[in-house]
Amino acid sequence: MSEPVSADLLGKLGAYALRYVKPGQTVGLGTGRAASAFIRALGQRGIKVQGVPTSRASAELARAVGIELVALDGKGRVDVDIDGADEVDPRLNLVKGYGGAMVREKIVACAARKVVILVGAEKRVARLGQRRRLPVEVVPFAAHYAMRRMRELGLKPAVRVGADGGEFLSDNGNLVVDCGMGVIDGPARLERELRAIPGVVGSGLFIGIAGVVLVANPDGSITTLARRRAVPHK
Repeated sequence: MSEPVSADLLGKLGAYALRYVKPGQTVGLGTGRAASAFIRALGQRGIKVQGVPTSRASAELARAVGIELVALDGKGRVDVDIDGADEVDPRLNLVKGYGGAMVREKIVACAARKVVILVGAEKRVARLGQRRRLPVEVVPFAAHYAMRRMRELGLKPAVRVGADGGEFLSDNGNLVVDCGMGVIDGPARLERELRAIPGVVGSGLFIGIAGVVLVANPDGSITTLARRRAVPHK
């Protein structure tokens, strides 16, 4: 696996993604390093948009760079959502949630007309599950039951621990359970099985959601992946 993309290259990637944004649009603001690079670039360019943040962290960054924020319930629809991912397969299916914001990210993505994902080349995988970790958000009351059901699916769930040594909680106040696993044979089936478990709020599997993936390559180029084509840009 290649090295994580540098901050400079992420900055270039974030700036490149601005071509998908027009003044006056409502823009989903993702969470994580790549999404943060985009938020900074959007603020620096001064394009007047309304942002729908997917986490407290992205909201704080957006405010700091002067982006007007709106709640999703005040809009209901997002013109374009710009976010990152932890794995991308050849069909543009994703694993997300290493930052713990996958449920809000999925809600905003599904409300968007277009979803653009920003990743370094190291995030591309032949099959989902190669990094052997799938985050799942779970209501605390259901944690033991839900984790037992996950084990029955062949997963190895463990409650995520935060930087303070306590249980990591999502912005929704729920637990994030990281499931150890191997390569996923049927991502769509696993997503359905996880969502059928009472107490599971959502998983980091994003199936059929991404429309475009922008990949920052080690040589400094950016590759645009769509469902039927891949076009390199210098």
